[in-house]
Amino acid sequence: MARLFGTDGIRGQANVWPITPELAQKLGKALGLVYKAHLDRPKRAIIGKDTRLSCYMLESALESGLVSMGMDVYLVGPIPTPAIAYLTKSMRCTVGIMITASHNPFDHNGIKIFDRNGNKLDNERIDEIEKLILGEEITSEHIRSKDIGRAYKVDDALGRYITFAKGTVPDLMLSGTKILMDCANGSAYVVAPKIFEELGAEIMTVKVNPNGLNINEECGAIHPDLVSTHLAMCQADIGIAFDGDADRVVFCDENGNTVSGDRIIGLCALDLHSQGKLKNNTVVVTEMSNLGFHHAMDKAGISVEVTEVGDHNVLEKMREIGSNFGGEESGHLIFMDHLATGDGIIAALQVLQIMENNDQPLSNLADCIMEFPQSRIDVAVKKRKPLEDLPHVQAELKRFMNVFGESGEGRYLVRPSGTEKLYRVLVETKEERDASIWAMQIARAIEKEIG
Repeated sequence: MARLFGTDGIRGQANVWPITPELAQKLGKALGLVYKAHLDRPKRAIIGKDTRLSCYMLESALESGLVSMGMDVYLVGPIPTPAIAYLTKSMRCTVGIMITASHNPFDHNGIKIFDRNGNKLDNERIDEIEKLILGEEITSEHIRSKDIGRAYKVDDALGRYITFAKGTVPDLMLSGTKILMDCANGSAYVVAPKIFEELGAEIMTVKVNPNGLNINEECGAIHPDLVSTHLAMCQADIGIAFDGDADRVVFCDENGNTVSGDRIIGLCALDLHSQGKLKNNTVVVTEMSNLGFHHAMDKAGISVEVTEVGDHNVLEKMREIGSNFGGEESGHLIFMDHLATGDGIIAALQVLQIMENNDQPLSNLADCIMEFPQSRIDVAVKKRKPLEDLPHVQAELKRFMNVFGESGEGRYLVRPSGTEKLYRVLVETKEERDASIWAMQIARAIEKEIG
């Protein structure tokens, strides 16, 4: 059976299958059918969206499918993805739906789904929904006219989320703090500046004028150089860049330097550890985290659990081991004590709280980790094969481990792309020159065997 759901919902080119109004309506019907069957409680769905033009089309189709199955729908308009996770639970909704393609360009879109507790759907429920969507037509003829659902506009959704977000830092006062904020012309463009202004900060914003076509366009978390370039001119204390749905955040320090996600995760883990609030004394990261991060955590006596790439993998591992903090170096940070999903705004609030508590600029706090130099190469191949079936590559990797494995001063990560005929090669070593040389040698071994 073809898969609709990827690692983070359904995603693709807008108005091209599967991101079509026809599929969105059928998804709405499938959700109505599934949740009416499983839950003995009011049948409510909440729908949020980012600022893409295609969101209107998908929103209407989802609404149509849901109400036809007897579910009431609450429409909240443009709002960050983590806000939908929070509101689904706080408003006692049956299911939460967010229309977004996160950091992707405007001509893509997607649909993320949360259960009544604000968690992303488990595989069992996803399989059930997919089977319905990919099967025959879902009829709603059994829903009589008096039982059809209603749609409501929720005018205070942003206010509810603002109150929640500020509640995660009840003692934070930002008077005298200057913040340069890039909202990526996305779903945070209204709510993020409001939150930090209400805490007393002086906010200077860029990319807060969405037109349906400019979300993530050379801005936001995937282009932090915009904030970096303007920060010195603004004489701001910190730069904050969100992605299109604000579940990811990237920081720039007061000198205009972009601070890596590993450094942010590290300083947050160290702060929680110092307060005795890091559950199981463990932080969860992905295999992309820098070796310098691991050395710093080991020195501080903090255990590190490693997962495959993807914030959903981080979250799954956190639940498995009872951890309350983890993240990805790309900017997803999960503070489980507050919300069971990555939230860029909450992450920014936590970082600012740490800065205030320590009376230190971000540049000083970020020095907690000395990152190893990295070299990354994408190798185009004719076909993807398991690494264990590539003897020349295995020989090269064994040579690398003979040199760096015992000392712990080098590591590699070689993995096939999930969507392209590529192998991605990452090498870290203590010396930049070694990283470049070994990455090139491993890449050449791949090219020789299957390039």
